[in-house]
Amino acid sequence: MTDQPSSYAAPAHPAGDLGRRIARRRTELVLSREEVAARAGMATTFLRYLEEQPAASPGTAVLLRLAGALETTVKHLAGGDVELPPGLGRAARAPHVTELTEAECRALLSTHGVGRLAVATAPDGPGPVIVPVNYSVLDGAIVLRTAPGGTPAQAAGRQVAFEVDHIDEAFSQGWSVLVRGPARAVTDPAVTARLAERAYSEPWAGGRREQWLLIEPAVVSGRRITV
Repeated sequence: MTDQPSSYAAPAHPAGDLGRRIARRRTELVLSREEVAARAGMATTFLRYLEEQPAASPGTAVLLRLAGALETTVKHLAGGDVELPPGLGRAARAPHVTELTEAECRALLSTHGVGRLAVATAPDGPGPVIVPVNYSVLDGAIVLRTAPGGTPAQAAGRQVAFEVDHIDEAFSQGWSVLVRGPARAVTDPAVTARLAERAYSEPWAGGRREQWLLIEPAVVSGRRITV
């Protein structure tokens, strides 16, 4: 097959940007390499090459086939939309909105690592602040690390709102989950040690972020838009 690279005996290398996007989208769709390769009409070994070799640079025809197999766009696979906010595509002709059950909301919430925290400011302040944060779900609660004095740290002792979502640009569909409840700072050294051991999401911002914040979901709601 013409898609097969001339040599594929080398061990796997860290994936480049294209490879990571292909693998991530394949994971989102819960598809194996074999299934995606069959959809795209290419050898499984070639798909593995594209995912694992940073120097891989397929032509437009291959990208088009991959985009179709992965139900996305060439622009997304190529990283052309990384600096753009999600949701710029047109709405679908016949969207269908459904309310998610609490169980569905909690299941979706537990799959994510980035959410938006809404924090109320002082009564005489300019208004609420919304910031993106990396988070984990442990024992049903939302936990995250922040810097003492940072915006998320101001949520301690207050009622907050926390939102996560996913948008499929290619099909103009997606879902969102909204959590409301009290937030509190975690100060017990034994508890913070346990959180540090079990949490799977590290703050992307880096730095010394040693303040743990825990949000107890009191009200959980969500919606899904499908075509």
